[in-house]
Amino acid sequence: MPPPPTEPGGAPPEAVVPLAADTAGAEGVGAEFSPAARALVDNLLDELGVTERHDLYRAIVSTVAHLAQEHTDAVDLKLASAALAEMAEAFRVFKPYRGALKVTFFGSARTLPDDPLYLQARRLAERMARHDWMVVTGAGPGIMAAGMEGAGRDMSLGVNIRLPFEQGANAFIAQDPKLVEMRYFFSRKLMLIKESDAYAVLPGGFGTLDEAFELLTLLQTGKAQPAPLVLLDVPEGSYWRGWLRFVEDQVASRALINEDDHSFFKITADIDEAVEELLGFYRNYHSCRWVGALLVIRLQHPPTRNQLGRLNRDFADIVTEGVIRPTKPLGPERSGHDHLDLHRIALRFNRVHYARLRQMIDVLNTFVPENS
Repeated sequence: MPPPPTEPGGAPPEAVVPLAADTAGAEGVGAEFSPAARALVDNLLDELGVTERHDLYRAIVSTVAHLAQEHTDAVDLKLASAALAEMAEAFRVFKPYRGALKVTFFGSARTLPDDPLYLQARRLAERMARHDWMVVTGAGPGIMAAGMEGAGRDMSLGVNIRLPFEQGANAFIAQDPKLVEMRYFFSRKLMLIKESDAYAVLPGGFGTLDEAFELLTLLQTGKAQPAPLVLLDVPEGSYWRGWLRFVEDQVASRALINEDDHSFFKITADIDEAVEELLGFYRNYHSCRWVGALLVIRLQHPPTRNQLGRLNRDFADIVTEGVIRPTKPLGPERSGHDHLDLHRIALRFNRVHYARLRQMIDVLNTFVPENS
């Protein structure tokens, strides 16, 4: 197995932003601090022992000051405060495991243990855990319990949602320090997506479909790092085949998505094929990040001259200027000690055709020496 990819699971702070992230400054939306107020904030950070990333902490305080200046009402303040507190707690829980490869499982909470789908999820989770991948789920019953049962407690991380009509965390993660409970679906979904390097979605209801479509939207728009997505069914199952018919008949046929967007997901009922899709994505590809106008792609193995020629021939349509070329670690990468041991290629990516970028990653994953 390659070392864990930097994004999204184990990134240094500058790399966890989305692939298509805004490159504006860190101040964001907030109050304009006077020199005296700025000094007060910096003194507070110093008093708390903060020695780095003052600009980011200052931006958060600036946003709080903006809320105060706008006389934000109590309901909105409670929501903002609770959401930030939930995310802070989730960051704390996940922090010790940032270096581990992780796959998030989505699926119905109503799937019973004797359902073939439950067994399918359990088998896939067990196989991924054997390859030292941790399994992340919503920590509830059904497919979430199946994933954790297959992975085992030591290899499981849970992000539970507090609902009045459902039970708490399942027995495979209950009372575990690797469990965080959240009130809001949006903050929970953020953590389930942000902290993982791959995704497996099994049949489910509105919540599962919401998660699947949001994943596809994030991948399609570059708001999430490139990652493999498996839509897993049972043999002879019709759920994802029916879903695909809808997508093709009602969405693709109206040109609401591109044909290339099918590259973002793989539908299968075969566990071996699912494992290959998830693991194979990191066979050569490691991670990517923006450095100015350049998209830098980090690799385990460098492309040969012929392979580089193939990339430039086959993917010229996503390059706005120049060519796809090898590069040494660039200045911001060196200053951040950002995987300096890896090989790199760089291109001026058009920031539009992320499905084609995914297809290029698939090609890069074939550029692996036979003896490696």
